Amino acid sequence: MPSVAYFTHQDAHVAAEVTRHAPAGYRVTTHAMSLPDDEKTPIVAESDYLILFPGRISEPVLRAGARLRLVQLVSAGYEHMPLALCRELGIPVANNGGTNSTDVAEHTLALILAQYRRMVELDRKMRADPALDVPVARSTFTVDGKTVGIVGLGNIGAKVARLARAFGADVVYADEAPADAARDERLGVRRVDLGDLLEAADIVTLHVPLAPSTDGLIGGAELARMKASAILVNTCRGRVVDEAALIDALRAGEIAGAALDVLEREPPAADNPLLRMDNVALTPHTAGITFDTWARRGRFIFENIARVGRGEAPLAVVSPG
Repeated sequence: MPSVAYFTHQDAHVAAEVTRHAPAGYRVTTHAMSLPDDEKTPIVAESDYLILFPGRISEPVLRAGARLRLVQLVSAGYEHMPLALCRELGIPVANNGGTNSTDVAEHTLALILAQYRRMVELDRKMRADPALDVPVARSTFTVDGKTVGIVGLGNIGAKVARLARAFGADVVYADEAPADAARDERLGVRRVDLGDLLEAADIVTLHVPLAPSTDGLIGGAELARMKASAILVNTCRGRVVDEAALIDALRAGEIAGAALDVLEREPPAADNPLLRMDNVALTPHTAGITFDTWARRGRFIFENIARVGRGEAPLAVVSPG
């Protein structure tokens, strides 16, 4: 019977939403990610498949997995995985195949609306003094008629494009991947280079993986090209944005605001200036985490494991074995 070990920080109820999709004939065990390595090692040594959430594993534990046929991540990101070691050991690594893309796309639109309609600020002021007059007539905005610039038109970016178009926005995008004219026509989007996107967009939203080419992608020079009325939204990875440059741009009024689900350091230091800025909306890296996401992820994860079990190549491979 194939053995699957799931290491996670989730509580048992949430973890079960993932593991209940295991096909018959697989033995699945769930373990705390916080277990020390000397307790993880014998579990991994006896496993054919490894599921990780978050996607972290130490070298000694991974080297114990002589039987491993696949490391399956529950998340989309894989920047903390020792991919070079996985290749050395011949163990393929797959991510979640975009199964949290709906969750992140909806959260992105929620952040945009929160920033455009000043929802966090208005909630705070309403609780403090319901009679307080707030000048929303000149300080809130609609998405309709604005230009949304999407940096990275993958699974998430494409869903953000659909939602933004439904709100009446014009959508442009920049991406390193080859153009797909049929997809662009279907989505009603237009491809531009990053510089033109930054200059044209009222809302710049980031949907790229963290990689050498995207580390610090949005820095001082890029922020300076944005409109003074524009907002920056980041629901991908904190290091895609040069945080110090963003703070400077917000203080100087180079851009109007930011809506961030991710930061360079998580959780942020208590003295991080972003925590005290009225023109910044923040959430704690929760864009992809809804209760509904776990069933989608679980189905994909175990379908992928079953593919490998049948001798087929896994999907959503981020590092081949």
